[in-house]
Amino acid sequence: MRAIRIIEHEHRSLAAVLHGLLYVVREIRLSGAVPNFELLTAMLDYIDNFAERFHHPKEDAYLFEHLGVRHPTAAVLIERLKQDHRSGAVKLQGLRNALLSYRSVGSGAFPEFAARVADYAAFHWNHMRIEEDELLPLAKLHLTGADWAAVDAAFLGHSDPLVGVAQEEQYQELFRRIVDLAPSPIGKAPSQ
Repeated sequence: MRAIRIIEHEHRSLAAVLHGLLYVVREIRLSGAVPNFELLTAMLDYIDNFAERFHHPKEDAYLFEHLGVRHPTAAVLIERLKQDHRSGAVKLQGLRNALLSYRSVGSGAFPEFAARVADYAAFHWNHMRIEEDELLPLAKLHLTGADWAAVDAAFLGHSDPLVGVAQEEQYQELFRRIVDLAPSPIGKAPSQ
Protein backbone atom coordinates (compact mmCIF):
# COMPACT_ATOMS: atom_id res chain seq x y z
CA MET A 1 0.00 0.00 0.00
CA ARG A 2 2.93 2.35 -0.53
CA ALA A 3 1.01 3.85 -3.44
CA ILE A 4 -1.36 5.49 -0.95
CA ARG A 5 1.47 7.59 0.50
CA ILE A 6 2.59 8.52 -3.01
CA ILE A 7 -0.94 9.48 -4.08
CA GLU A 8 -1.38 11.60 -0.95
CA HIS A 9 2.04 13.22 -1.49
CA GLU A 10 1.16 13.96 -5.13
CA HIS A 11 -2.14 15.46 -3.98
CA ARG A 12 -0.23 17.74 -1.56
CA SER A 13 2.13 18.87 -4.34
CA LEU A 14 -0.82 19.68 -6.58
CA ALA A 15 -2.61 21.43 -3.70
CA ALA A 16 0.49 23.56 -3.10
CA VAL A 17 0.48 24.73 -6.71
CA LEU A 18 -3.26 25.44 -6.56
CA HIS A 19 -2.79 27.38 -3.33
CA GLY A 20 0.05 29.32 -4.96
CA LEU A 21 -2.10 30.07 -8.00
CA LEU A 22 -4.89 31.40 -5.78
CA TYR A 23 -2.36 33.47 -3.83
CA VAL A 24 -0.97 35.08 -6.99
CA VAL A 25 -4.49 35.88 -8.22
CA ARG A 26 -5.39 37.38 -4.84
CA GLU A 27 -2.27 39.56 -4.89
CA ILE A 28 -3.16 40.84 -8.36
CA ARG A 29 -6.74 41.55 -7.27
CA LEU A 30 -6.07 43.11 -3.85
CA SER A 31 -2.70 44.82 -4.16
CA GLY A 32 -2.48 45.43 -7.88
CA ALA A 33 0.55 43.17 -8.30
CA VAL A 34 1.86 43.03 -11.84
CA PRO A 35 0.93 39.65 -13.27
CA ASN A 36 3.87 37.31 -13.76
CA PHE A 37 2.68 35.44 -16.83
CA GLU A 38 5.74 33.20 -16.84
CA LEU A 39 4.83 32.03 -13.32
CA LEU A 40 1.13 31.62 -14.13
CA THR A 41 1.98 29.62 -17.26
CA ALA A 42 4.43 27.42 -15.32
CA MET A 43 1.74 26.70 -12.71
CA LEU A 44 -0.76 25.64 -15.37
CA ASP A 45 1.93 23.61 -17.14
CA TYR A 46 2.64 21.77 -13.89
CA ILE A 47 -1.03 21.01 -13.32
CA ASP A 48 -1.47 19.88 -16.92
CA ASN A 49 1.68 17.79 -17.19
CA PHE A 50 1.67 16.34 -13.70
CA ALA A 51 -1.99 15.90 -12.77
CA GLU A 52 -3.64 15.44 -16.13
CA ARG A 53 -0.97 13.45 -17.98
CA PHE A 54 0.82 11.59 -15.19
CA HIS A 55 -1.15 11.26 -11.93
CA HIS A 56 -4.71 10.78 -13.17
CA PRO A 57 -3.90 8.20 -15.86
CA LYS A 58 -2.16 6.03 -13.24
CA GLU A 59 -5.14 6.30 -10.91
CA ASP A 60 -7.49 5.32 -13.74
CA ALA A 61 -5.42 2.43 -15.10
CA TYR A 62 -4.23 0.88 -11.86
CA LEU A 63 -6.03 1.95 -8.68
CA PHE A 64 -9.52 2.41 -10.13
CA GLU A 65 -9.23 -0.66 -12.35
CA HIS A 66 -8.21 -2.99 -9.52
CA LEU A 67 -10.82 -1.60 -7.12
CA GLY A 68 -13.53 -1.97 -9.76
CA VAL A 69 -12.70 -5.66 -10.13
CA ARG A 70 -12.49 -6.37 -6.38
CA HIS A 71 -15.40 -4.21 -5.24
CA PRO A 72 -17.95 -3.81 -8.06
CA THR A 73 -20.26 -1.71 -5.88
CA ALA A 74 -17.64 1.04 -6.08
CA ALA A 75 -18.41 1.42 -9.80
CA VAL A 76 -20.48 4.59 -9.34
CA LEU A 77 -17.76 6.25 -7.27
CA ILE A 78 -15.05 5.17 -9.71
CA GLU A 79 -17.01 6.45 -12.69
CA ARG A 80 -17.59 9.77 -10.90
CA LEU A 81 -13.85 10.14 -10.27
CA LYS A 82 -13.03 9.19 -13.87
CA GLN A 83 -15.56 11.77 -15.03
CA ASP A 84 -13.85 14.30 -12.76
CA HIS A 85 -10.58 13.49 -14.52
CA ARG A 86 -12.20 14.16 -17.89
CA SER A 87 -13.94 17.31 -16.64
CA GLY A 88 -10.74 18.55 -15.02
CA ALA A 89 -8.93 18.40 -18.35
CA VAL A 90 -11.70 20.47 -19.96
CA LYS A 91 -11.70 22.98 -17.08
CA LEU A 92 -7.93 23.28 -17.31
CA GLN A 93 -8.14 24.04 -21.02
CA GLY A 94 -10.68 26.77 -20.23
CA LEU A 95 -8.29 28.12 -17.62
CA ARG A 96 -5.44 28.13 -20.15
CA ASN A 97 -7.65 30.01 -22.63
CA ALA A 98 -8.59 32.53 -19.94
CA LEU A 99 -4.88 33.08 -19.17
CA LEU A 100 -4.13 33.65 -22.86
CA SER A 101 -6.97 36.15 -23.02
CA TYR A 102 -5.77 37.90 -19.87
CA ARG A 103 -2.26 38.10 -21.28
CA SER A 104 -3.38 39.53 -24.62
CA VAL A 105 -6.39 41.67 -23.60
CA GLY A 106 -5.11 42.90 -20.25
CA SER A 107 -6.83 43.65 -16.99
CA GLY A 108 -10.30 43.55 -18.53
CA ALA A 109 -9.92 39.77 -18.85
CA PHE A 110 -8.63 39.32 -15.29
CA PRO A 111 -12.05 38.69 -13.65
CA GLU A 112 -12.74 35.75 -15.97
CA PHE A 113 -9.29 34.30 -15.34
CA ALA A 114 -9.63 34.75 -11.56
CA ALA A 115 -13.07 33.10 -11.59
CA ARG A 116 -11.74 30.12 -13.53
CA VAL A 117 -8.80 29.75 -11.14
CA ALA A 118 -11.16 29.72 -8.14
CA ASP A 119 -13.50 27.24 -9.84
CA TYR A 120 -10.69 24.90 -10.86
CA ALA A 121 -9.07 24.94 -7.41
CA ALA A 122 -12.38 24.21 -5.64
CA PHE A 123 -13.19 21.47 -8.15
CA HIS A 124 -9.81 19.81 -7.76
CA TRP A 125 -9.71 20.04 -3.97
CA ASN A 126 -13.13 18.41 -3.80
CA HIS A 127 -11.97 15.68 -6.17
CA MET A 128 -8.87 14.92 -4.10
CA ARG A 129 -10.95 14.88 -0.90
CA ILE A 130 -13.32 12.30 -2.37
CA GLU A 131 -10.40 10.14 -3.47
CA GLU A 132 -8.78 10.30 -0.04
CA ASP A 133 -11.93 10.07 2.10
CA GLU A 134 -13.97 7.61 0.06
CA LEU A 135 -11.92 5.75 -2.56
CA LEU A 136 -8.67 5.05 -0.71
CA PRO A 137 -10.44 3.54 2.35
CA LEU A 138 -12.33 1.19 0.01
CA ALA A 139 -9.08 0.26 -1.71
CA LYS A 140 -7.48 -0.52 1.67
CA LEU A 141 -10.37 -2.84 2.48
CA HIS A 142 -10.81 -4.63 -0.82
CA LEU A 143 -7.56 -4.80 -2.78
CA THR A 144 -5.45 -7.93 -2.40
CA GLY A 145 -1.71 -8.09 -1.90
CA ALA A 146 -1.27 -8.82 -5.60
CA ASP A 147 -3.46 -5.83 -6.47
CA TRP A 148 -1.37 -3.58 -4.25
CA ALA A 149 1.83 -4.93 -5.79
CA ALA A 150 0.60 -3.83 -9.23
CA VAL A 151 -0.64 -0.44 -8.00
CA ASP A 152 2.53 0.15 -6.00
CA ALA A 153 4.69 -0.77 -8.99
CA ALA A 154 2.83 1.77 -11.12
CA PHE A 155 3.21 4.57 -8.60
CA LEU A 156 6.69 3.66 -7.32
CA GLY A 157 8.38 2.68 -10.54
CA HIS A 158 6.40 4.74 -12.99
CA SER A 159 5.95 1.50 -14.90
CA ASP A 160 3.88 3.09 -17.62
CA PRO A 161 6.10 2.80 -20.69
CA LEU A 162 5.18 6.34 -21.68
CA VAL A 163 6.45 7.75 -18.38
CA GLY A 164 9.95 7.13 -17.11
CA VAL A 165 12.31 8.53 -14.54
CA ALA A 166 13.24 11.40 -16.85
CA GLN A 167 9.57 12.40 -16.93
CA GLU A 168 9.37 12.45 -13.13
CA GLU A 169 12.50 14.61 -13.02
CA GLN A 170 10.83 16.99 -15.49
CA TYR A 171 7.90 17.45 -13.08
CA GLN A 172 10.26 18.07 -10.18
CA GLU A 173 12.15 20.63 -12.24
CA LEU A 174 8.90 22.38 -13.20
CA PHE A 175 7.87 22.48 -9.53
CA ARG A 176 11.28 23.98 -8.61
CA ARG A 177 10.81 26.58 -11.36
CA ILE A 178 7.46 27.58 -9.88
CA VAL A 179 9.05 27.96 -6.44
CA ASP A 180 11.84 30.08 -7.94
CA LEU A 181 9.39 32.34 -9.83
CA ALA A 182 6.73 32.66 -7.12
CA PRO A 183 6.98 35.60 -4.73
CA SER A 184 7.39 35.18 -0.99
CA PRO A 185 5.70 33.67 1.02
CA ILE A 186 4.88 30.94 -1.51
CA GLY A 187 8.20 30.93 -3.31
CA LYS A 188 11.69 32.37 -3.43
CA ALA A 189 11.26 35.39 -5.70
CA PRO A 190 11.16 38.84 -4.09
CA SER A 191 7.66 40.11 -3.35
CA GLN A 192 6.43 42.70 -5.81
